[in-house]
Amino acid sequence: MGHSVSGTPPPIRALIADDHLVVRRGIGALLSSIPGIEVVAEASTGQDVLREAQLSRPDVIVMDIQMPGMDGIEATRRVTTLLPDVAVLVLTMFEDDDTVFAALRAGARGYLLKGAEQQDMIAAIRSVVTGQVVIGPGVAGRLISYLGAPRAPDVPFAHLTPREREVLERIAQGQANATIAADLGVSTKTVGNHVSAILTKLRVATRAEAMLRARDVGLGRE
Repeated sequence: MGHSVSGTPPPIRALIADDHLVVRRGIGALLSSIPGIEVVAEASTGQDVLREAQLSRPDVIVMDIQMPGMDGIEATRRVTTLLPDVAVLVLTMFEDDDTVFAALRAGARGYLLKGAEQQDMIAAIRSVVTGQVVIGPGVAGRLISYLGAPRAPDVPFAHLTPREREVLERIAQGQANATIAADLGVSTKTVGNHVSAILTKLRVATRAEAMLRARDVGLGRE
């Protein structure tokens, strides 16, 4: 986008996504009162966000997390894939770590809590449009501590339960279900159930394939 004839940059085009009409109107009124920001569309569901974003090509989407149908995180993921030039600023009541990190992983450039000062929101909109990442004060401290925490070592097959990992270790050693059952002090039927769950989670069809996968990562070796 080039500068207009008068030399002033074109306004920042904003789309407001929130399933509460009162919230949308409140944010819309605030942004419309700021020189240099223009509200070009509103959306009340994740599906609306995708449609309106493609129609109106905003510079920034002010995105709520909790919307019916497709939520704000999934909408963020799809928008940033479809329209990588559009900045997403999440504005939500949710401050739990999982939600923050899910939004950032989905491609959001900013994360503010509802109730943030108006000038903080306006500054955040201007910043994310220029490519900066903005994390609200209520979130930043926890993000820093999360990033600074020692990372757990990568565990092979981390999606298995501890008991399933024990069973897989014994499968890798070539043990039969009856032997595994005796070792673990459970019934053969219980071991069979664990084996079925392991095959499903590893997406393999046979015990032999599970054994090979396990041995590939070093399980079952003395």
